[in-house]
Amino acid sequence: MAAKVLQHIGQQSQQIDSQAKTIEFKEARIQSILFELRRLKAWRFDAKTERMNAEQRQLFEETLAADQADLEAQLAALKAVAKDSGDTADTEHDTRRKPKRQALPEHLKRVEHHHEPENTTCGCGQAMVRIGEDVSERLDIIPAEFFVHRHIRGKWACKCCQTLVQEPVGPQIIDKGMPTAGLVAHTAVSRFVDHIPYYRQEQINARSGVHTPRSTLASWSGQAGAALVPLYAAHREFVLSCAVVHADETPVAMLDPGAGKTKRAYVWAYARSGFDVSPGVVYEFCLGRGAKYPLEFLKGWSGTLISDGYGVYDQVLKQESRVGAACLAHARRKFDELVKDRLSPVGTQVIQRIAALYQIERQVKGLSPEDRLSIRQSSAKPLCKDLHAWLKRERQRVPEGSATAKAIDYSLNRWEALTTYLADGNVQIDNNHLENLIRPWAMACS
Repeated sequence: MAAKVLQHIGQQSQQIDSQAKTIEFKEARIQSILFELRRLKAWRFDAKTERMNAEQRQLFEETLAADQADLEAQLAALKAVAKDSGDTADTEHDTRRKPKRQALPEHLKRVEHHHEPENTTCGCGQAMVRIGEDVSERLDIIPAEFFVHRHIRGKWACKCCQTLVQEPVGPQIIDKGMPTAGLVAHTAVSRFVDHIPYYRQEQINARSGVHTPRSTLASWSGQAGAALVPLYAAHREFVLSCAVVHADETPVAMLDPGAGKTKRAYVWAYARSGFDVSPGVVYEFCLGRGAKYPLEFLKGWSGTLISDGYGVYDQVLKQESRVGAACLAHARRKFDELVKDRLSPVGTQVIQRIAALYQIERQVKGLSPEDRLSIRQSSAKPLCKDLHAWLKRERQRVPEGSATAKAIDYSLNRWEALTTYLADGNVQIDNNHLENLIRPWAMACS
């Protein structure tokens, strides 16, 4: 009897030791995951990420977000097991505020699944009454699915007069071709909007058992481009119907098959005013960056052109009846460089003064052009006048050829264009509106 008691006590002791080791391992694992989470957050928000370009920072943050989600899922699983086993030890992760989930768009199709108890009769024998419901929504997706349109055109003949009647073939983007307009559009959007190369699209389609060589995909896009020429012309006319137009350009790599390498080309972009209620942007691929390209595109247009400090725009502004508006963000960057390199206290002063101008712009963003102009005249114009006088005084104090002198000269030489927005409520203070629209081209081709 005593032997059995001792054996039972020994088994319980071993079980307790095993549970203690398991709990210790789980706690150590939880602490390890929390440490990794803290380190990921430190990396994510560290100032070092500012030295990356936009594309590098995006990839870096996406990778960190995926790693963080992975660790949080592991942590949740460990805590669930610990809770089931009776271990209620709290960790700092318990008090973390979770971000509020954004509501799913109303336009999405809803597929309802109703869940009701199999038996709605109470244990006492009475029938239960439905008093409400809980509704939750989860987002799902149906991957791209290929399907075939079969067009069956019946033939009808008159035996008497030998007449044949049949419905004609409907117009297609690619006559006698395999793809529908939808597939051609999908291919072009994947390539030029989502920047998926043709060889990757070929691999994606192959997973569905559809053979589409990259040369075929390229041919489809080329024919789609030809079909879109009338739409492009109409869209260009729409963009240039605006009295205020933004202009910018970015380099892209163009294949040079004869040389076996790539060479530099440019995508020029033109957009309606960022304040316009009907937005629009049009892109033009050009072999160079000379003035002849915007001169040709803007032929016949008059209005206010917002651009950066690139010299060719001076020639563009001499044509028709055009007014130039410079980008204050570009001028600000010159002084921001002084601040970052600690070259001059002038940079800090200018950054602060420009910040006051942008604060006014945030206040007038949603107003009418008339109200926007009125507030600019009363609030921003005195600040600009004071900044101009201050820059001229500081210019006399700094040595010729210095970085500070160059930054000041950049603004003083363009002062009239930099303050054009003060006289027109439809003109923005900078060209950031179009820079944001053209950035995907620069990122995809960098």
